[in-house]
Amino acid sequence: MSEPTEEIATERIATNEEVLPRRGDVLIRASSIGVDASWGHIYGPVDLTVRSGGVTVLKGAGGRGRTALLLTLAGRMKPTTGRLEAFGRPDAPHHLFDRAAIAHIDEVDGIGQTIRVHDIITEQVRWASKWYRWVPQSTEADLERICRPVFGDYSLPPMEAMVEELPELTGALFRIAVANIRKPPLIVIGGVDKLASVAGAGRLLERLVALGTEQTVITADVNGVPLGEGITDVIEVPNLTDDAFTVLEREALDR
Repeated sequence: MSEPTEEIATERIATNEEVLPRRGDVLIRASSIGVDASWGHIYGPVDLTVRSGGVTVLKGAGGRGRTALLLTLAGRMKPTTGRLEAFGRPDAPHHLFDRAAIAHIDEVDGIGQTIRVHDIITEQVRWASKWYRWVPQSTEADLERICRPVFGDYSLPPMEAMVEELPELTGALFRIAVANIRKPPLIVIGGVDKLASVAGAGRLLERLVALGTEQTVITADVNGVPLGEGITDVIEVPNLTDDAFTVLEREALDR
């Protein structure tokens, strides 16, 4: 007789009747998932469990494998092997897609560098509005409404600034803010180690912890981060690089 599966505790959300895991209970469970392309292996097999609420940090080498795993956990890429259960449904990437945002991953949310901040805000407001509504150019009030929950006490970018002119941390927070306009239950964010500044990466993580009070946040870092308030789990993830590079990667990290 097979072992009984672990039941995922849920609560009903009154606003939309959606049934979601309670904070601290299982949101995503991946069993031996992996992705293969026509030209070769990308990542896997990977086993991990993401609990609802706070920030889950995946500790693993950067590169296409880690990016593909983050895309998979946001419902943007379907695993070719294994089983992925998310929001109570097994192997349902479209269901996961609708409940997740993804940000700070160039392959998905890269912003044209010659675009001004106010153009991006205007575009996001129009996408979020009813199709029959005329939406004028964005205002400072729109910038405040969209960006303040992510920026916290940090200064917002000037409306007339080119995206390419934004400082590194400001640019990362801006990308997260515009991607998170719907505030879905889950947001997946490219590695905090993408910031060149260690101090900047730390400040970015602090803002992700703030988001984790109302959403589940998944991000990544090659070295992991210390467990602390707001960090739900730090999960070491193997099999993110080609087999031929695994030993070389381990030697580089151990030196």
